[in-house]
Amino acid sequence: MRQRVVLILLITCISLPLSAQAPAGWRMRVDQSQNAQDPDDRPDLTFMAMGKGFHVAGGPAGTFWNSKNSPTGNYSVKATFILNKPSSHTNYYGLVFGGSNLEGAGQAYVYFVVAQNGTYLIRQRSGASTSDVHARMPHDAVRRPDAAGRSSNALEVRVSGNTVSYVVNGTVVHSAAKGALKADGIVGFRVNHQLDVTVEGFEVQRLS
Repeated sequence: MRQRVVLILLITCISLPLSAQAPAGWRMRVDQSQNAQDPDDRPDLTFMAMGKGFHVAGGPAGTFWNSKNSPTGNYSVKATFILNKPSSHTNYYGLVFGGSNLEGAGQAYVYFVVAQNGTYLIRQRSGASTSDVHARMPHDAVRRPDAAGRSSNALEVRVSGNTVSYVVNGTVVHSAAKGALKADGIVGFRVNHQLDVTVEGFEVQRLS
């Protein structure tokens, strides 16, 4: 029993600084890997307001959202993601949509993300499980880091009727029928581990 109490206290000590860093109205959830060799096992993630956007950097992967951003029906969500420096291996970052129960064991959402190697990926999460909506794919629209190690990619998800379109820098890289995919719900963004990313122009718009 005493060991369990100590464990809870340790977890609380790790969680409180992370929560304290989140900008007003925003929440964050850090991936909790059980592998001590995985960067997600570290608490050193920062999430803060920067200008009119946000800055995310650190070891663990995280999901970030404001519950007031919960569109239904036809809408678009967009943001520009600036990779400030490449990571030691391929890691993804981008938009989250159709989210629910994001702080619970039954968390669910879809994420549309890009990586420094010029690929994009669409995946959905249900609890601890993930599955591909569209497997990772290279595309010329995804900008890779320049000579200074920086890249800027504007991502957008458009939900219109039964169609979901995924846009990178103004180019539709994938479009498909919604089908069983849940698009209504919380929108936000996700940054994988070992990344330094600035997020600008996060915006949700209703579509007619």
